[in-house]
Amino acid sequence: MSLVKTYKKVNSYKDELSFGISKMEAIYTKRNGKIDEPHRHDYYTVLIIHKAKGLHKIDFNAYSLSKKQIFFVSPGQVHQVMEAEKSFGYSMVFSNQFLLENSIPLSFVENLNLFQNYGQSPPLSPKHEQFKAIDNFANQIFKLFNSENNMKFLSIGAFLKLLLIECNNVCAINPIESDVDTTGESLIRAFKKGVEKNYKKEHSTTFYANKLHITPDHLNRTVKARIGKTAKDYIQTRIITEAKRLLYFTALSNKEIGYELGFNEPANFSAFFKKHTQVSPSNFKKNEKKH
Repeated sequence: MSLVKTYKKVNSYKDELSFGISKMEAIYTKRNGKIDEPHRHDYYTVLIIHKAKGLHKIDFNAYSLSKKQIFFVSPGQVHQVMEAEKSFGYSMVFSNQFLLENSIPLSFVENLNLFQNYGQSPPLSPKHEQFKAIDNFANQIFKLFNSENNMKFLSIGAFLKLLLIECNNVCAINPIESDVDTTGESLIRAFKKGVEKNYKKEHSTTFYANKLHITPDHLNRTVKARIGKTAKDYIQTRIITEAKRLLYFTALSNKEIGYELGFNEPANFSAFFKKHTQVSPSNFKKNEKKH
């Protein structure tokens, strides 16, 4: 069984492009309404949905498509849009390269409460006036992208920043100007990087706290304040997400996946997976393949 399809370039025809925006209805027409296979991108995706029907699966969690929604998909997340009819809205993609070239620090995106690396990624459902403001920024970006304006990508970068700030203000937890100081933000970034590097072998909060030279309690408090879940929850969610990806996209056995994710005994991996998903690894694989 082949691994998940990964799109590395924002535009497969123009290598130099690091940003793109299309109308969802145009994508639907181009694909003749055919549903894409689950896939991942090496860049960020934002869907601004005026009206849609169907499902959007992100890391095996399914969300209903409806009106006035905004979805955020991080680099590396597996997703699949399953439309029951033609959708209307915008699909916007941009890479880290675009952010850097247009004077947007990577930390700006990392500090937003929008792009979750894994776990639950529900859509934002802004109120009418909020959605109108966000959609207005998307319209401006779409016009600029299809124009010949000088420095158009700098302008797009400015509107993108405004759009993301407006979206972040819709979130209940942690608007961008939060009480948690910049030390807290740096600590979260270092923690997330540490988890990404070590989660296959290291599952304990204590390991990551020691790496950051703080107590596990301090780490838990800071993580909970910033992202609404404990450090332990974050680590376990990362392991479960990878387990699901490996079960679905590879031919590895449960034993091999367990070993790959730092479990010495297959039974320990199965028990951990079942505790967090309510199904066994084998049943998860069987159920997902049916859809």
